[in-house]
Amino acid sequence: MNKRVKVMTILLAAGLGACASVEPTAVSVPDRIRPGANESLAAVVPAKGVQIYECREAKGHPGTYEWAFVAPDAMLFDSHGIRIGKHYAGPHWESNDSSKVVAALKDRADAPVAGAIPWLLLTAKSVGPEGSFSKVTSIVRANTVGGIAPRSGCSQAAAGTSARVEYTADYYFYDVKSTTRPAAYNTGSRY
Repeated sequence: MNKRVKVMTILLAAGLGACASVEPTAVSVPDRIRPGANESLAAVVPAKGVQIYECREAKGHPGTYEWAFVAPDAMLFDSHGIRIGKHYAGPHWESNDSSKVVAALKDRADAPVAGAIPWLLLTAKSVGPEGSFSKVTSIVRANTVGGIAPRSGCSQAAAGTSARVEYTADYYFYDVKSTTRPAAYNTGSRY
């Protein structure tokens, strides 16, 4: 084998080895939306969909109407753009393998980009069968684009109508620190 082929073979093998050991990368977030010290980043799950709002009478302000958040409706993807699940009311994150979690808001921070929904820290618990999402204990929503409620168009005449506002976000899934996790989706996920 000539020298050039040997060098190419070594570089190719090194590159494939590096790809096999890809770890998800954490995002820089305000301290109040960081997960617990006993948790580690397991996967980064990009989402694309809509935030659904409904025009309703404002609580405590009779005769005043506002767009109220109802639910998300989004598709979840791996790092290669392959659909791996969905995100919907609850809020739930459900994998194609039927494992799912439901989450509750722990804290929030304004998005650093104007016109984007806030970044969130959510506590999560499994509500489905064992699978790729079942060990998730916290979720951070970050890198949001769009999704904020409409600024106009809500009045008594429009009460009950809905608006579907496009958004994208990255969901950072955390679980309790562990030394072993099964592989999932070839996304750099540690599950």
